[in-house]
Amino acid sequence: MYVVVQGDPSDIDRFSNDILKLAPPASRIKSIDVFPSIVGEYDRFTVTASREINDHVTEISPDIAVCGQCLEDMSSDPGRIDYPFINCTNCGPRFTIIKGLPYDRPLTTMSGFSMCPKCRREYNDIDDRRFHAQPIACNSCGPSCRLTDGRAVITDLREILVKTSAIIDGGGSVALKGVGGYHLACDALNNDAVVRLRQVKKRDMKPFAVMFRDLAALKEYCHTDFSEEKELLSWIRPVVLLRSKRSLARQVSNGLMTTGAFLPFMPFHYLLFRHLKTPVMVLTSGNISEEPVIKDDGEAMDKLLKTADALVSYNRDISNRADDSVIMVTKPGIIVIRRSRGYVPRPVDLAFDAEGILALGAEQKNTFSIGRKNQAIISQYTGDLKNAGVFNFYKESIENFSSLFRFTPRYIAHDLHPDYYSALYASFLSEKYDIPSVAVQHQHAHIASCLAEHCLDEMVAGVCLDGTGFGSDGNAWGGEFMIADTGSFERYCHFDYVPMPGGDRVVYEPWRMAFSFLYKYLGDSFDYDSLEVFRRTGIQKLALVNEMLKKNINSPLSSGAGRLFDAVSALTGLCYETSFDSEAPMRLESAIKHNCDGCYPFSITETVIFADMFLGILDDLMNKADISEISARFHNTIVQVIVEVAERIRSSRGIGKVVLSGGVFQNRYLLERTFEKLEKKGFRVYTNHQVPVNDGGISLGQTAVASKHFGLCV
Repeated sequence: MYVVVQGDPSDIDRFSNDILKLAPPASRIKSIDVFPSIVGEYDRFTVTASREINDHVTEISPDIAVCGQCLEDMSSDPGRIDYPFINCTNCGPRFTIIKGLPYDRPLTTMSGFSMCPKCRREYNDIDDRRFHAQPIACNSCGPSCRLTDGRAVITDLREILVKTSAIIDGGGSVALKGVGGYHLACDALNNDAVVRLRQVKKRDMKPFAVMFRDLAALKEYCHTDFSEEKELLSWIRPVVLLRSKRSLARQVSNGLMTTGAFLPFMPFHYLLFRHLKTPVMVLTSGNISEEPVIKDDGEAMDKLLKTADALVSYNRDISNRADDSVIMVTKPGIIVIRRSRGYVPRPVDLAFDAEGILALGAEQKNTFSIGRKNQAIISQYTGDLKNAGVFNFYKESIENFSSLFRFTPRYIAHDLHPDYYSALYASFLSEKYDIPSVAVQHQHAHIASCLAEHCLDEMVAGVCLDGTGFGSDGNAWGGEFMIADTGSFERYCHFDYVPMPGGDRVVYEPWRMAFSFLYKYLGDSFDYDSLEVFRRTGIQKLALVNEMLKKNINSPLSSGAGRLFDAVSALTGLCYETSFDSEAPMRLESAIKHNCDGCYPFSITETVIFADMFLGILDDLMNKADISEISARFHNTIVQVIVEVAERIRSSRGIGKVVLSGGVFQNRYLLERTFEKLEKKGFRVYTNHQVPVNDGGISLGQTAVASKHFGLCV
């Protein structure tokens, strides 16, 4: 942005300082550069028409929750009383309505709504809060709502609110059009309603996010601290994972001790809660199974109205999908689990040149990244690329980002796994544009993502704990200790390789990994029938897995930390089979006894060997030890392993900085304990805060590695 200012130097300095002090909450001012210019005489402030600058990087604001002033206007502004799309320059939709640059109304999905005289006057008044607010609207000229149950259509807002609240309070479900896509809603205190929603959404056990009426209602059901409340009330309005205090309907969290909670962020939410009797509703992504969140009204009518009792929409299109963001507040800082609405497309500033790099991300929890000069612009969460709808959304989003940010790929970065859809798409794009590509090892990309966001490029002790990643030896990696910088890595040591009988089947049947670990360390000498997990599994299945391990049939090797957590979760009886991603480790964490400091023995050679740990767990199980104590000792053991390996690296290589990344570090207990223990030992410890520690951050790491590989770094 360029501002021409005339006046005394002291007044200009004061003007610059006021920009910093009085900037809107959602703004991000990185620098203010002042330089002399010869200009004409001005007697008023004006905003000139936007200009096309083809090579200029123009940042686009993320979507912003409705502000307090607009909520007040809903009760006092004659033209905006109870208006469900009220906004100003400090709030409202941004990324989800933009179709092109420059960000002016004609290039948004507001282009079809002509401003009434009142809105136009405010839009052109420099002293008005809605000066050049592109989505500006009111009851006279803006978007409007409609409700349909497939038979009748209601357009009166009050009737819509009464009908919607009656359905939800009555145990039904409603599809609601949000900022970046549709939601499905029901009463979070009505278990039958939640069960029915699970059935129609085809989502068995994965916890639902819930929206509370206000912070007071939320605090009745969830524990919060100051930092968590700050995030809940921020303009981003993410889903925040909180410790549960009081139970919602059982099927909301399904036995886990956390609740994914958030507060209203659209004016419509506030209006709806005025009528709802329940203080909390399930508000989950409007999609079926693992498909992308639905944004188009026609698709919503076709798919969601078959599952919900009514559909509430509005006549403004959503240009860009954006699911709800999910975060967790920990002692080391914010951990982003899903980066989307409110965060995207805000870039990550880099200490290196990333111009022209298209990083295609991983297979699951996918994001991609485009490099513009010293920034990485990371996409919204897309999902699992094995789903056809998600893959189409992925390709569409790459085209959208390329158009929005005037980006032409010059280099491609992708995952090392040859069969990932992102890697296959990399081959297609590389050939299409006749540009070079580089394959980036998965766990190295995790470490590089953390280095990139902290503007580091030096040798660190990289600890990557996740489920799986294609290793340079052809095996599945995931419990890795690396000596790495952005451009290279050395595998210092890793978790013991253990076969995965049935390959990816072990993810859905953790008992297979429990059997595999015990079979590796104890062989046929152990009485497997003495454990409940194997009695429950059945003789035939055990015999089949036993045979697979003996003959090495479809049993690829894995060092994955996720598989280790799966095995212990199954052994303790917490999760024999899974119904959603990472269920077994989540149930294991949820069971932790927090005042237990004990751990199990282990050994470290070129690998970390857990034979003694499993013997200790078996002894505890035979002695009827409390599962919460077993879980705590197991987690403490992993912490101790990390600390001991870090100390060995420091002793042998003189490296005192440790980077923690990978999806396993979404485990709050593990992350906080590891940070605490390492810092007490004098290490500088880093983890991801701007991008997810899970595979949603992989594309940033690929960008960093590619910059070094292609010689863009200075």
